[in-house]
Amino acid sequence: MKEFVCITCPMGCHLKVNDDDINNIIVTGNTCPRGKIYGINEVTRPKRMVTSSVEVIDGIDLVVSVKTKEAIDKKLIFDVLNELKKIKVKAPVKIGDVIIENVLNTGVDIVSTRNVGVKK
Repeated sequence: MKEFVCITCPMGCHLKVNDDDINNIIVTGNTCPRGKIYGINEVTRPKRMVTSSVEVIDGIDLVVSVKTKEAIDKKLIFDVLNELKKIKVKAPVKIGDVIIENVLNTGVDIVSTRNVGVKK
């Protein structure tokens, strides 16, 4: 039996997940269907969004915040962060610009989350 706090909505349900039989995972404590899905995913293949920042060249700001467009396998978080350390983007940067396409062959892009103008 594993216990989690569901993070899919503001309710923060306390889930109990019985994964003794991987073909019949039982989730209790959820108040909505998303909690059940979250509980099952947490024991079978946990995923997370990754947020960070990358350096901006010639920008009015030194860095721009970025995130994965979708959640990625939790095991890849530090590998993605290491890839982001290598990146420098040239201003201007717009919200939604793809900073890294298909990061680590996950099928998920890294995108900017704010605008950065050019330094005058």
